[in-house]
Formats: sequence, structure tokens, C-alpha cells
Amino acid sequence: LLSQFDPDNTGYISTEKFRSLLQRHGSELDPHKLEVLLALADSNSEGRICYQDFVNLMSNKRSNSFRQAILQGNRRLCSKALLEETGLSLSQRLIRHVAYETLPREIDRKWYYDSYTCCPPPWFMITITIVAFFLYNGVVLDRFVLQVSHPLYLKNALLYHPQLRAQAWRYLTYIFMHAGIEHLGLNVVLQLLVGVPLEMVHGAARISFVYVAGVVAGSLAVSVADMRAPVVGSSGGVYALVSAHLANIVMNWSGMKCQFKLLRMAVALICMSFEFGRAVWLRFHPSAYPPCPHPSFMAHLGGVMVGITLGVVILRNYEQRLQDQTLWWIFLSIYVIFVLFAIFWNIFAYSLLDLKLPPPP
Repeated sequence: LLSQFDPDNTGYISTEKFRSLLQRHGSELDPHKLEVLLALADSNSEGRICYQDFVNLMSNKRSNSFRQAILQGNRRLCSKALLEETGLSLSQRLIRHVAYETLPREIDRKWYYDSYTCCPPPWFMITITIVAFFLYNGVVLDRFVLQVSHPLYLKNALLYHPQLRAQAWRYLTYIFMHAGIEHLGLNVVLQLLVGVPLEMVHGAARISFVYVAGVVAGSLAVSVADMRAPVVGSSGGVYALVSAHLANIVMNWSGMKCQFKLLRMAVALICMSFEFGRAVWLRFHPSAYPPCPHPSFMAHLGGVMVGITLGVVILRNYEQRLQDQTLWWIFLSIYVIFVLFAIFWNIFAYSLLDLKLPPPP
């Protein structure tokens, strides 16, 4: 094949020959993949296509040429939309639904629909939900939720406490504890309904990065802005994912074809606002264990800031190299600077400000 269409052995195929190849063998290809190949030919301004790009595309690997085609966004898809196809199985309808919930471009949705194999499954969000929310609380502590009025609330090695901030694991493990069943329930619902579909599309590496970055930013934000308060709950990570997803929908409003998208956004915002309002009320409510106050709400805000910066960039660029995105490096640099600032703040500011911290539990 290569010798026939590339007799000079240059490694490239002209777009004319490429089109003749598609016309000859197009009936043997998946119709969605054929559209992607046609889009690749239409978007190529050099009049030639790298043979290796063609091989990568056929083996479900994104090529640089195809990424450029996606960025240009000027393809015309000639066949019916994925949403109009009938006779799909339950699993196919689920994958299609996820594609329309998270991706704004039809060609991206078709690419995802054709290439998704559920291998690996969305293991990160499911594991975090089971282990963090149920296994530890239910098995180790013999109860599924610790209320902030429970005697064991402060006496565990997981929550963040300002007197124990030198124990670095607490900046992450505080997500294992929750201040009540309503706190746990809302976080679980948002995490599964938003986090699992996002991981199915963007993969565990990207989604876990956004989640963990939100968790760390949440506890560090508390250590800087609400220095006397402890922290519990996974709201930092959950709010990072949800805010990134909602911001991505708003930025690509015309391209998002998910049903009832306005209603879905309203429900998500109402749930987030209710949980955040509850956290603010609880923070200023008289504590059951004075002088230690109730958990801080600043972790929510730290997660939102991560979501609308790093999270938006990650979700906007479906299967494209983040290393090539200038905005990614800008936001990543800002995040690293904040983390370094917070570390030095924790080392020096508490002693310099001579704060009266609550006693260790």
C-alpha cells in the first residue's frame, strides 16, 4: 500500500491519493472513522498526509495532524449525528449519553464513541468513593458517618487540624471524614454523577489530577485563610471537578447537545450552594468542642479555583497534549506558586502572627 501511494518513499500521501483510497475502501471502514479520516483530509493545508498519522488514526491513536484538525473546528460532518442513530444496545446508549454530556464537538463525540472500550473502567472515582467514604468510616470506626458532635470527631489521624499541620498526610486524608450524613450524601452524589462520566471520557490520570489538586488546594486554602479551623470532607476535590465541568459547558454552550443542560446545571449549582451554605453556617455555629471551631468552608473555594483554572484546560482539550497548551503551563505555574507560598506560610506565619490555636485533640 505504501509503495503504491508513496512511490518515492517520502512517508507522505497526497490528499488526492488519500481521498481515492477512502473512496475505494470506505465501505470497509466504520462510518464514524471514515468521517474522521475525511475531516483529516479536509483540514490539511499542506496537500499531504503523513502515512504514520494514517496508521495511528486507524489504530485509535490521536495524531498531531488530527489534533490540528480538531483545533481548526471547521469540518462538515456529512452523515447523521450520533444522537440520531437507532438500534443501539444499553451500553452503547450509555456511552453515547456520556459523550454528549461531556464533549462539545460532534467529531470528538464520534471518536470517543468508536474508541471507548471501558478498559480500564472509571476506577479512580469509584475507588475513592468506596474507600474514602465507606470502608474507613464503616469498618475501622464502626460507623459510616462521624457527626461533628461525636467524641471521635477530632480524635482521628485523618482530618486536618491546625495544631497538627506538620503531619503532611492530613492535607489529603481529611477527605475520608465527613461532618454528617448530608455532607457525605451530597459529595457522593456529585462525585459519582459528575466524576465517573468525566473519567470515562478523559481518563483516570487527568481526572485524578484535578481531584487531588482540588483536595490539596482546599486544605492549603484553609491553612492560609482560616488558620484556626480544622477541615473534613472531600468538597475540595468534588468542587474542582464539578466547577470545571460546569465551566466547560458554559464556555461551549452552543456545542453541548446534552438534554436538559440548563436544568442539570441548575440542579448542580443548587446542590453545591446548599452544601456550601451549610458549611458556612456550621463554621460559625457554636462548636460542640470549644475552643476548636467547626470545620472550615474555605476548602470548597479552593476546589472551585482549581476547577475553573486547571480543570477547565484539562476538560477542554479532549485527548490533546497538555504540554502543547500555553494556558495549561500558566495555570500550572500559578498553582505551584500557590502551593509553595502556602507551605512557607504554614512554616513561618503561624509563629510570626502569634495565633492562639485550639489545643490538639
